[in-house]
Amino acid sequence: MNICIFASGNGSNFKSIYRAHRKGKIKSNIKLLITNNSSCGAALFAKKYKIPCEHISSEKYDDNELEIKMTSVLIKHKIDFIVLAGYMKKLPDSIVNKYQDRIINIHPALLPSFGGKGMYGLNVHKAVLESGVRYSGLTIHYVDNEYDNGRIIFQKSVKIDDEDTPETLQEKILKQEHIYYPKIIAELEKNYEKKSTN
Repeated sequence: MNICIFASGNGSNFKSIYRAHRKGKIKSNIKLLITNNSSCGAALFAKKYKIPCEHISSEKYDDNELEIKMTSVLIKHKIDFIVLAGYMKKLPDSIVNKYQDRIINIHPALLPSFGGKGMYGLNVHKAVLESGVRYSGLTIHYVDNEYDNGRIIFQKSVKIDDEDTPETLQEKILKQEHIYYPKIIAELEKNYEKKSTN
């Protein structure tokens, strides 16, 4: 299948997915990166490895134009599957509906706890530590029209130590994300292949 990655920041999950693809662990083609931040690490990585990159943001387009542009780019590159990897914007409803059950996201906490609007990056880890829970982790889930609400595919827990800070907890969970996100994509592409051949 043809994958489009959406990313806004450093792109560490994008990089781990690409490396898994280079090693043959993910067979799908990484055809495109869409970002709302043209100078982010993910965009620079895409440029370095000659992956087509589209900068689509509210700075360039109004809501209607953005939706049209995003749709046309996805169609142009014949995208079958969308992977959100640190994308800081909500996808237009029309994209979510068009790619229903073909968009996944990774969240740095054990949903349904510590999810929703504004819960990203260090904000999540600060809230987790302030709550006093002893475990956090990651959640990979399908994307629907609400933040962090779609059906859960996979979760991995991470123990919180007394000395953990938001930064150290983020680092612990990121290490697990880089292991499990490519693995789940590899499993999902097998399911996609089966459906395509039936």
